[in-house]
Amino acid sequence: MKEVAKYSGCFVCGDQNEHGLQAKFYYDGRRATTKVTAREMFEGYKNIYHGGIISTLLDEVMIKAILAQDIFAVTAEMTVRYHAPVPTGAELIFTGEVANTKGRVYHTTGQAVGADGTVYASAEGKYVRAKEALKEKLMASLD
Repeated sequence: MKEVAKYSGCFVCGDQNEHGLQAKFYYDGRRATTKVTAREMFEGYKNIYHGGIISTLLDEVMIKAILAQDIFAVTAEMTVRYHAPVPTGAELIFTGEVANTKGRVYHTTGQAVGADGTVYASAEGKYVRAKEALKEKLMASLD
């Protein structure tokens, strides 16, 4: 598996963002993945990981499945379904993949699954391939 490109200041994948998640994303040729521990500093209620952080990680893992193919895109739409609350301290594996493509639009799916196999959340997303001017800006961000 290869590590997917990142921007060091990114809240999700930036290794230089001391307030961020510092998640590392990998791509196996079909699917992007990351493993994250649900840290207490990101809880929404006591001992429960914040749903917005779960949504953020799902967005990132789905777009990383596109970026890993050297395609620069931006989020257009995303739907998240929460199946169970995530206890802080739990280890989660996030996966994302491209389901299909229509023109410049990439349809993706993602999941957040616990080490015991519990599906905590699932998502679908639509991402639009960046036009040249935006692509250059995005490319300039990457390490």
